[in-house]
This record gives sequence, structure tokens and C-alpha cells, in this order.
Amino acid sequence: MAKINFGGHTETVVLRKEFPLEKARKVLKNETIAIIGYGVQGPAQGLNLRDNGFNVIVGQAPSFKKDWDRAVADGWKPGKTLFPIEEACERATIIQYLVSDPAQRALWPTIKPYVTKGKALYFSHGFSIVYKAQTKVIPPKDVDVIMVAPKGSGLNVRRNFLSGAGINSSFAVFQDATGRANERCLALGIGIGSGYLFPTTFQKEVYSDLTGERGVLMGALAGIMDAQYATLRKNGHSPSEAFNETVEELTQSLIRLVDENGMDWMYRNCSVTAQHGALKWRPIFKKATQSTFDKLYASVKRGQETREVIRDCGKKDYNKYLDKKLAEIATSEMWRAGAAARALRPKELSKKITSTTKGVGGRAAN
Repeated sequence: MAKINFGGHTETVVLRKEFPLEKARKVLKNETIAIIGYGVQGPAQGLNLRDNGFNVIVGQAPSFKKDWDRAVADGWKPGKTLFPIEEACERATIIQYLVSDPAQRALWPTIKPYVTKGKALYFSHGFSIVYKAQTKVIPPKDVDVIMVAPKGSGLNVRRNFLSGAGINSSFAVFQDATGRANERCLALGIGIGSGYLFPTTFQKEVYSDLTGERGVLMGALAGIMDAQYATLRKNGHSPSEAFNETVEELTQSLIRLVDENGMDWMYRNCSVTAQHGALKWRPIFKKATQSTFDKLYASVKRGQETREVIRDCGKKDYNKYLDKKLAEIATSEMWRAGAAARALRPKELSKKITSTTKGVGGRAAN
């Protein structure tokens, strides 16, 4: 494992060159990997593993026709590589439990009889294990319980795999019953195309993940955009101007500079006026939001966020509630202005991307 300095702290990470694809294939050569759930992470991880030459099958309830049909469209063959959930779990030596968190709780009584001695139960989120008092997901003691958590959506796990970049992932072993849990975990992390792997625990992963989603990655970002846009509009700025100054310049320009070389580099490569103002207001915004983030983390830690997820997402009318809330965003003036702005972007020529079986990079081919 490589020793890398992160902000003055030395951490151990696993690089592809240290755990190459050939080694991962060797570790898992006698394993059958079942992807349970073909919704968000399932398609990306399953296709990446398949393209990398692993023995993969999919378990999906045929009654969820949309996901079943999607799996068929992606080349999984009913009766050969695509099965009902129970049959896939029975065939598997590694069960990748990739249905949604509320669904993991509901489906566990169906899955549990097939989680038998020597198998590995794999997660991409610590939710069900850490909050077991709420989820009732308690694996038997004679199986490996492991996690690889890509730091990106399923869509980008697949896109980055096809581009050769890979999505960075955390990994953890909760239970090692076979003595092989760690190497199984790392092999799967390489198999799904991770850029590099960094160690965590199930608890730390779920605490950081729930905080991040509700905070900077989604909740806080959307909220602060709404606030700035509203301020500009009530002071007479046009929707186009307000959207461009709030969203378009961030997503199409500045965040790309941050991605390339960091926040300080982005500041250095902006105007002096922008630099000065940003340096002044950065600590003001930090002070205004620090207590909110502390409250958020405390809510995650005491299990309040997960209780609400389990309570609300399991309701029969949840999709109706979700559609209503997302419609409020989509039909808001800011995001209608955004749709118009996106339509005006120059159309780039692109080649059709298809998967290959040529290793972790999964290079695109015509």
C-alpha cells in the first residue's frame, strides 16, 4: 500500500499498480459475484466487473419490469446471467447488496437464508450495518462482510470506467470469517474500476456520506444557489444573468479549475477583484454555516437522518412526494433558466461509447 500525504496527514491507499487487475482476477477466479438490484450502483458495478472479466450475474425481481428490462438491454441473459433475486443469491459466493437502503431493510428476510457460511456480503454504503438496530440487517458470523463505496453516482462510476479514469472508492472490512475478506474486498474494488482505494470503517463511511449528501454535495449546494439567485433577482437582475452568475460560471468554468489544481490555484487564476472579494467572504460564509454542519453531523450520528429515511422512503406514496419536490425544483425560475442556458451551449461532437473487456480502463470503442 502506498503512503500518501493528504493535507499534512499520511494515509495509506491502494493504487492500481499495487493491486493490478490480474491479481484481482486471480483472487476471485473461483467466485460467482451476484449484483442484487439493478437500479443506481448495480448497473455500473456489474457492467464494470463483467467488462473486466469477472464471473458476474445479476439478481433482480422480474416484477420491477423497468430494472429487469434495463438489465436485459445491457446484455444480461435471463436464465444464464440474469435471475430472480433468490436464485442469484443461491448461486453466488459474493452477494453485492446494491438495492436502496430502505429496500435493503425490506428485502433482508428474503436475502438472509442465502447468506451462508464462507460467502461474502458486500455493501457500497455503511447504512444497513451501522444502523442495524433500525434496519435489522444482521449478517451471520460465518460470512465476510465487506464494503467498497465509490465516491460518485453509479452513472459516473460507469462513465469514468469507460474513460479509463476510475472513481476513487473507500473500502472496509466489518467481519472477516474466512481470512480472505480483505483481499476479496480489494479485488472487488479494483474490479469495479476504482481509481484508488482508501481505508475507512463502515461507521465513518456512512457518517461522512450522509453529511456530504445533505451538505456540500447536494443539499447545501442547492440551497445556497437558491439564495444567491433570489438575491440577484429581487435586485433587478434578469433570470439569464442571475443563473449564469450563480450556476453556469461555477459548473462550466470555476469548478473545473478547482478540479485541475485546487481552490488556491483557481483563486490565483481569477481576476484580482474576484480574489479579494472571495478571500474576504470565505470566512464569513464559513462562520454562518459551521453551526449548521455541526447540527447536521450530530443528526447523522444519533441516527435521526436514517430514521427519517426508513420512515419516509418506505411509504407507498413516497414516489408521489418525490415527484412533487423535484417538480418544484425543475419548474422553479432558476432551473427553467438553466434549461434554456444548457440548450444554448455549443453541441460537441461525440463518439458512441461502448464497453470492452480490456481491463480496468474499459477503453471506449466504436
